[in-house]
Amino acid sequence: MESLALHSFSTATTTSFSLSSRTSLHLRSKPISKSSQPSISASLSFPTLRSPLKPLLFSPLSRQPKPLLSPIHATSQNDNTPSTETTTPPPPPPPQGAKLLPFFISISIGLIVRFLVPKPVDVSPQAWQLLSIFLSTIAGLVLSPLPVGAWAFIGLTTSIVTRTLTFTTAFSAFTNEVIWLIVISFFFARGFVKTGLGDRIATYFVKWLGKSTLGLSYGLALSETLIAPAMPSTTARAGGVFLPIIKSLSLSAGSRPGDSSSRKLGSYLIQSQFQCAGNSSALFLTAAAQNLLCLKLAEELGIIISSPWVSWFKAASLPALVSLLLTPLILYKLYPPETKDTPDAPAMATKKLESMGPVTRNEWIMVGTMFLAVSLWVCGEALGIPSVVAAMIGLSILLLLGVLDWDDCLSEKSAWDTLAWFAVLVGMAGQLTNLGIVSWMSGCVAKVLQSMSLSWPAAFGLLQASYFFIHYLFASQTGHVGALYSAFLAMHLAAGVPGVLAALALAYNTNLFGAITHYSSGQAAVYYGAGYVDLPDVFKMGFVMALINAIIWGVVGTVWWKFLGLY
Repeated sequence: MESLALHSFSTATTTSFSLSSRTSLHLRSKPISKSSQPSISASLSFPTLRSPLKPLLFSPLSRQPKPLLSPIHATSQNDNTPSTETTTPPPPPPPQGAKLLPFFISISIGLIVRFLVPKPVDVSPQAWQLLSIFLSTIAGLVLSPLPVGAWAFIGLTTSIVTRTLTFTTAFSAFTNEVIWLIVISFFFARGFVKTGLGDRIATYFVKWLGKSTLGLSYGLALSETLIAPAMPSTTARAGGVFLPIIKSLSLSAGSRPGDSSSRKLGSYLIQSQFQCAGNSSALFLTAAAQNLLCLKLAEELGIIISSPWVSWFKAASLPALVSLLLTPLILYKLYPPETKDTPDAPAMATKKLESMGPVTRNEWIMVGTMFLAVSLWVCGEALGIPSVVAAMIGLSILLLLGVLDWDDCLSEKSAWDTLAWFAVLVGMAGQLTNLGIVSWMSGCVAKVLQSMSLSWPAAFGLLQASYFFIHYLFASQTGHVGALYSAFLAMHLAAGVPGVLAALALAYNTNLFGAITHYSSGQAAVYYGAGYVDLPDVFKMGFVMALINAIIWGVVGTVWWKFLGLY
């Protein structure tokens, strides 16, 4: 899941090829600096992966840890003078409270809308006041005067203090089923990492397909596709499973972050996995938390999708699979690795699997629980079991059998942070819909589109492109959904676009724009933070692959959706 609050696997003990190279992901509200990279301890790394084209330039086994600070001893000319030790002064404490410029800008946006922009006749004073608070909250998500949870709480408090919303109404979204399903998905992701199940699955694909760099890329992409429906967080998949594997393979091939050797192997594998993740998430309803939110918001606008898991998969299957099959090959041509063949990788994976031993009891429990959860998500409507109840059953099994303990859940701070800020955002968006703001905005857009004499297919393309490229202003996929999904869906409906088609296409788009920048999603921050890809390459390849995905989904999706009867 891809919120500004990234996963922190503080108790996870399983990584892929390098057991000690844990990736600790923290809350980031601005682009990740490449100067601080997770350390890689080489003592547990795999044997060196040699390219047949070039000799090994670097072996992680040769690196020795160095102290971060070395005391400096100053001795005078008199040998009898005792030495003195000079230590580096402690850094100044970080500034506390809100950052002033982002704070004033965020507040000013709301005040301008509330007091300087004339209120439309068709909009009530309560709705207009709530819109101003909502816009200030969204501005704060982008500019980050405070951590996102704190800023959302201030927005919630403002809506109550100004009597725009009652206390009960303001907190109503905290009982939203989809939000709790998102929270539980964080715990499922922790289970995958803690048991090492995701690690084992990915290692098998490396063993089967890893004889070449292109084969490695396909193996990693296919393994993510396999575990995605049961691990509903791209950030957790990236940081807990795939980045450790990619880093260890790259270091063993002499591909180091932050220098020219990164192009040997690591930069290509990072780019390929990063770009494939959006299609893996778009393929399954339960592969990313924002997918569930999209359908919930669509329901509030009257778009009901029967058998949602199956309907989602059918509509996404052909364009997503075509894109997954083409992306590694396209990047292999546009962003080629220097190392083309990796003949030792399967043997390394075999050795890694031997060191892991047989499948453990907790891994088998995780497999059974996820199979049960996915089955209930697929068939839950026929059985009368909501998706969130299926997730609660799965989590209860993991707790009862000791795969997870309650401390694991409590320490998953990003889950609770997401509950706090996301419930505020969804609650405000829902009240804007109830108070008529969304319908008023969609009516205004519909009049503009009608004045341009656009057909609904043309309006569909224009609105989808606008929704996609606006994400350059957002650092969160779920934040983008909470802020704009309902409004854009209403605009589609006002322009005459079939409802189910509009709802699903916007939701698929939400996954695809997660790879356009280094801050566009949780997994973007994880992969960029590894240090293998330069910032200009992130933006360049993100834009190029966005256009390629638009062509694939636009051409293949249009034909496929017509065949399925979505329009």
